[in-house]
Amino acid sequence: MAAAACRPKTPRTVAASEFKAKCLKLIDDVAESGEEIVITKDGSHTVRPVPYRNRPKTLFGIDRAKLEIVGDTVSPPDVEWEAETNPERVLNP
Repeated sequence: MAAAACRPKTPRTVAASEFKAKCLKLIDDVAESGEEIVITKDGSHTVRPVPYRNRPKTLFGIDRAKLEIVGDTVSPPDVEWEAETNPERVLNP
C-alpha cells in the first residue's frame, strides 16, 4: 500500500486534435495546476508541456525569506571556553 503512494501520478494524455482545439485552455490548466499533460499523435506520445518555472540567477540568498535571526550574531558568546581556562590541556596526546 505504501508503494502505491510513492508512485508518481500518470500524466493526463490528450490527442493532438483535441490539443489543437483546446490549446489555450489546456495551457492555462497546466500553468495553474502544475500538472503535466502528454500530447499524443497517432497513438504515440509526442510532446509533454510542463509548467514553466523561473530559475533564480544565483542560489545566494534563495532562502532569506525562510530564515529568522534571533539574538546577537556579532558579539562573542558569554561562555568561557575550556581552551581559554586550561591552555595546558592537550586534546589528542
